Amino acid sequence: MKELVFAEIQVGDAASFSKTVTESDIDAFAGLTGDFNPVHVDAEYAKESMFKERVAHGMLVSGYISAVLGTQLPGPNAIYMGQTLQFKLPVMIGDTVTAEVTVTEKRDDKRILKLRTTVSNQRGEIVVDGGAVVKKIGL
Repeated sequence: MKELVFAEIQVGDAASFSKTVTESDIDAFAGLTGDFNPVHVDAEYAKESMFKERVAHGMLVSGYISAVLGTQLPGPNAIYMGQTLQFKLPVMIGDTVTAEVTVTEKRDDKRILKLRTTVSNQRGEIVVDGGAVVKKIGL
């Protein structure tokens, strides 16, 4: 992973990460966080829900945004300062989601970036919409 130099990051720069959500991802996330809401972990319960099947945790799916921020744009030596999230649609087991971040503002004096953050499914539908603020230290 190559670290980006802050001076080279421009408004409009974008990066993305894609992942197919698996049953193991959901189970591992539940175990790590303690969020065993049955709509996520119990297929029989989920059948009776409005979703009719298990759905991924919203925070699991939004975590893919963090993957982009920490590894690509702005990459290593980025400090997460804030994130807004709107959960638009459910993500089901087997969905392939793509987290994308786009630089919308750059503040050179404080080395702060504002970014539009989205996660879309394989149909191109936005499932999570929001924004992030990060501070780039280092390069």
